[in-house]
Amino acid sequence: MERYDEPPPEFLYEEHPDHPGWMRWGFRDSTRYNAFLGEMIVRAEDRRAFVRMTPERQHSNLADRMHGGALLGFIDVSLFAAARSFGLIGAGAAVTLDLNTHFIGGGRIGEPVEAQVELLRETGRLLFLRGLVVQGSDTVAEFSGTIRKPGR
Repeated sequence: MERYDEPPPEFLYEEHPDHPGWMRWGFRDSTRYNAFLGEMIVRAEDRRAFVRMTPERQHSNLADRMHGGALLGFIDVSLFAAARSFGLIGAGAAVTLDLNTHFIGGGRIGEPVEAQVELLRETGRLLFLRGLVVQGSDTVAEFSGTIRKPGR
């Protein structure tokens, strides 16, 4: 399968000055949805990627926990952060074909959450991924998803 070493110009992917070994990741255009999630950082090892964000008040529900919609958005974006960190997708519009999630606990506001994403399989057009969202020693959610890579 073709690999992509450099992110497309619309993406930010650079070493994070405050988190050695981690990369800043996201769109350069702050008017896109990803900006709502705040700063995201990522690091990848073989077939696993670790993606972090810190939920803030705008990500909360009335129970003062991370809103399910914000958590689903984070998981979805984490699939793409992982795939790009693995070098599996480059320029173009990849899409989520499915995303299955089980909410297990409530994410606390103001503390980093981490999506631990594992690549299960890559085909010519598809990526199959699964993972956990954790916060400290607590599991917040488990998920699996399929991404269709962009066409040529």
